[in-house]
Amino acid sequence: MNKLALSIATAAMLTGCASQGGNNATNSTTNSTKSKSIVVYYSQNGGTEKVAKIFSERLGIEIDSIVCNEPYDSDFGKTIQRWQEERQKDILPAIKPIGHNIADYDTIYLGYPVWGGTYASPMMSFITATDLKGKVIVPFCTFGSGGLNTSTDNLKDQLKDTKVLDGYGVRAARISKAKAEIETFLINSGIAKGKKTTLPDFSEQKPVTEDEKKIFDAACSSYSMPLGSPLTVGKRDIANGVEYLFTVENKTPDGNTSQSKIFVIVSDGAEPEFTQVVR
Repeated sequence: MNKLALSIATAAMLTGCASQGGNNATNSTTNSTKSKSIVVYYSQNGGTEKVAKIFSERLGIEIDSIVCNEPYDSDFGKTIQRWQEERQKDILPAIKPIGHNIADYDTIYLGYPVWGGTYASPMMSFITATDLKGKVIVPFCTFGSGGLNTSTDNLKDQLKDTKVLDGYGVRAARISKAKAEIETFLINSGIAKGKKTTLPDFSEQKPVTEDEKKIFDAACSSYSMPLGSPLTVGKRDIANGVEYLFTVENKTPDGNTSQSKIFVIVSDGAEPEFTQVVR
């Protein structure tokens, strides 16, 4: 995974991200000492904004958005083209100051769409220009196929002086499921009160049967890009259904082969849907 290139000259081009003002809020946690928390997000077409509002409303904390001086096109293809051009030139987009002083908060919920396997460039602009030293960072993201793990790893590499927790991610096609999933995430992370959910391990990977191939195809065939051919699969029981973990073979642009993991859930009475790809 290629990381976004950074340069001191690029950082100097950014608009300052943290301005004075804004109200403080405390979040409801299981900790005896409450910390001041805020949701800060970048959303291109509204998907990440919906997820950000779920976190803010559920926790009763402040929320603020990252806005580019020059907004990206609403067409994702054009956005990626601009992103690639900026990346080649080591340019980050200039962003407007947000409406809250980040120094006032201990915990930052950072939300972003995934571009090229990592957090979108406007989020890079924010974390490059903002002092996050000593903060607790809770990442969350939306994506077409995957990128939670890689973007979280990139955040940990970039923010050496912060505590970056494991985050939450959801496919853009599944945002309607986010509210229930976020509740589980918050409880399992110890952020909210409730009974934690412990999932069993996946069964041993075994060759895919014809019926399992049909499940994979039903979940993945409508995706805009080919996701590969399933070789093996493991599964486990989840609430109201079964989750499958497929090992998939892909063809790379140079003609070689690679493997990825694709997660598919089949809830009772629902069509199979894939939740993420881990490459």
